[in-house]
Amino acid sequence: MAITEQTLSMIKKVTFDWTCTTGGVVSDTTTKSYDGEVLRVVFGDTAATGYALVINDEDSIDILGGAGATLTSGGSQLGINDGKSPISCVAISALTLGITGGGNATTGQTIVYIR
Repeated sequence: MAITEQTLSMIKKVTFDWTCTTGGVVSDTTTKSYDGEVLRVVFGDTAATGYALVINDEDSIDILGGAGATLTSGGSQLGINDGKSPISCVAISALTLGITGGGNATTGQTIVYIR
């Protein structure tokens, strides 16, 4: 997995480019800590259906509040466009992305925007 961490003025953009193992799982943690409101999360994948995705802070709290429990193929997002922004918050914490049930070698991208 590759993690790209950028600060764009006031917004922090964390991009997880992931590939599932043969068991359909992924797990990786950012190198930086984040602080602020989670404004938007964008999910994109190539073929996975019915997979579960969490983004946990250092206290093992899912910043998505369970909203990534049953994702399907294609793209979706939480936040600004659905009127539910901010989604959550994070306080001086690294973020760990975890996927289960993703399928063998399935790839995707998850982007988190924090202010």
